[in-house]
Amino acid sequence: MKKKVLILFTGLFGFMLLGFVPKNTFQDPWPVPDAYKKKVNPVKSDAESLTTGKTLYNQHCKSCHGTKGKGDGSKAAQLDTECGDFTKAPFQSQTDGAIFYKTFEGRKDMPSFKKKISDPNDIWAVVNYVRTLK
Repeated sequence: MKKKVLILFTGLFGFMLLGFVPKNTFQDPWPVPDAYKKKVNPVKSDAESLTTGKTLYNQHCKSCHGTKGKGDGSKAAQLDTECGDFTKAPFQSQTDGAIFYKTFEGRKDMPSFKKKISDPNDIWAVVNYVRTLK
């Protein structure tokens, strides 16, 4: 029995060393400060903000998150963690403020966009756009 366990452990360790371990599908909780969770989106979700949001999404987000927000962009496979699926309830159930915070601050593979998209209203426009990816 001990020999079988040792062989199994050695085999699994070998796969890990060779990079055959699947991407981390379990995401650590991403705490959002209450002040951000409660923030109300000041940018009306109208044609203008959706156009701005889509343009910025295509420029900054699509390569990882994919055209339809399913986390299947061309760079997604290169990341250590999954991008997540914007079309699913766990994402869509977040407050606008939480999505803003995560986009603004970033973490791990997700870059911060506070300098890349310097106007906060443009980040809010991206929030409006990702809401349409249900």
